[in-house]
Amino acid sequence: MRLTMVGTGYVGLVTGVCFSNTGNQVTCLDVDPAKIEKLKQGVCPIYEPGLTELMERNTTAGRLHFTLDKASAYRDADMIFICVGTPSDERGHTDLKYINAAADDIADVLKSLGPKQKPKVIVMKSTVPVGTTFAVRNRIRERVGPDIPFRVSDNPEFLKEGDAINDFNKPDRVVVGVEDEMTGELFRQLYDPFVRNGHPIYLMDVLSAEMVKYASNNFLATKISFINEMANLCEAYGADISRVREGMCSDKRIGNQFLYPGLGYGGSCFPKDTLACIMMGDKAGIEAILSKSVHSVNQKQRDRFFDKIVAHFGGKTGVGGGAAGLQGKKIAFWGIAFKPRTDDIREAPALTLIRKAAGYGATCVGFDPVAADNARAELGPTATIVNDMYEAVKDADALVISTDWDEFKSPDFAKLASLMKAKLIFDGRNLYRPSVLREAGFTYYSVGRAPVKA
Repeated sequence: MRLTMVGTGYVGLVTGVCFSNTGNQVTCLDVDPAKIEKLKQGVCPIYEPGLTELMERNTTAGRLHFTLDKASAYRDADMIFICVGTPSDERGHTDLKYINAAADDIADVLKSLGPKQKPKVIVMKSTVPVGTTFAVRNRIRERVGPDIPFRVSDNPEFLKEGDAINDFNKPDRVVVGVEDEMTGELFRQLYDPFVRNGHPIYLMDVLSAEMVKYASNNFLATKISFINEMANLCEAYGADISRVREGMCSDKRIGNQFLYPGLGYGGSCFPKDTLACIMMGDKAGIEAILSKSVHSVNQKQRDRFFDKIVAHFGGKTGVGGGAAGLQGKKIAFWGIAFKPRTDDIREAPALTLIRKAAGYGATCVGFDPVAADNARAELGPTATIVNDMYEAVKDADALVISTDWDEFKSPDFAKLASLMKAKLIFDGRNLYRPSVLREAGFTYYSVGRAPVKA
C-alpha cells in the first residue's frame, strides 16, 4: 500500500518506519524543513532503540521517503495517517489546531483530485478526545462538498517509549475504529504481518476505538498512583513496600506490571490522557472522580519526595521554608528522562525536583545517558548537565536518583563515597537494597521503605 504519515514525531516516525519495513511505500510528511533534511540524511530526531537502523534500511531500499510537499504526499496515498501533536494545557483541554490544519490540507488535495478518485482512508493515529475523528470527517466534508469520496477511521497507538519497535512489530493487540467493512479489510491486510503471533485485531466503532486509548492509559496511570499511595502508607506505619508488593502481586488477579513505587508517571501520554479524561467528564457533566485522584496523587508524589530532601537538611517546604535546608548545597541528579531508554523529558519528575531544589537555593548538576541535550535546552542555567555520572556527584552534598537507567543500578559505592561531600542518596526508583547502603555507610532514603541512617 501507499501510506502517508502526517507528522514525523515519535508516533509518525515509528509507525512509518515499521510499515515500510513490511514492504509498503511510506511517505513521512512534516512542516519542519530542518527535520526533513536531517531525516533525508539518515539522522533520526528522537532516541528510540533500533529505530535509526530500520530507518536507514528502508530509506536505502526505496520504501521510505521524507517530504515537505503536502500535495504529492496526499495525492498518491491510499491511506493517510494523522500523527500530529495534540498538546493540552494543565486542565487537560486538548488543542486540536494541528489536527485541524492537517484536515484542511488533506481536504484541499482531495478537492483538487475530483470526484472520480479512489476513496482514500484518513486515519486518526493521534490521541484525540472522543468524537474528534468524526469532527475531522465533517470538517473535510464541508470543504470538499458531497461528491468527493473518502473514509475515516481511528487507529490508536500503544507504543512504549524505549521499546516501540518491538511493540509495533509484536503488538498485544491492534485496535481499529471503522465505519464500514471495506475499511476494516484494508486494516486487516495492512496489519497482517504484525499479528502472526496470534494476537488479535479488534475492529470496532470509531468512538469506542478513540476511548480505548484513554481507558488503557488512564488505568495504567491509576496503578502507578495506587502503588505510590500504598508506599506512602508503608512509610507512615513502618512497613516495607517491596515486601508488600511481592505479596500483593503474587495474586494472579493483580499481576505486577506498572506497580512499582517511585516518583510517579511522566512522559507525553499518562499525564495528558488522564487530564483528558477529566476534561471529557467535565464536558459531559460526569465528574471523573477517580481520574482526578490519580492525577492528584501523582503530582503530590514528587512533592512528598522533595520534602524528604529538604527535611534531611533541616529545612521545610512552603512559604518561608527551605532556606535553612538547601541553600548553598550541591545536589546531583542521575536521570532526567521520564523513563529509561528514551530521551523524552516531557513531564519528567526530575525536572520538577531540579526546579524546586534550585528554587530553594541549591546548585543542581545532572546526568542522563541520552537526554542530556534535551535537558540542557529545557533547564538552561537552572542546572549544569554533565556527560559522566561520576562527574555529576563530585563534591555533591546529596545524590538524587530520578530515572532507573541500567547503569545506575550497580554503581561503585566506594567511588561515590570518595567523590561526594556527604554519603547521602535519595533514591526515587528504589534501585538499591537498604542493607547494601547501610554496609557502605550511606544515609539512604527511598520510597515506601524505612530510611537508612549512617
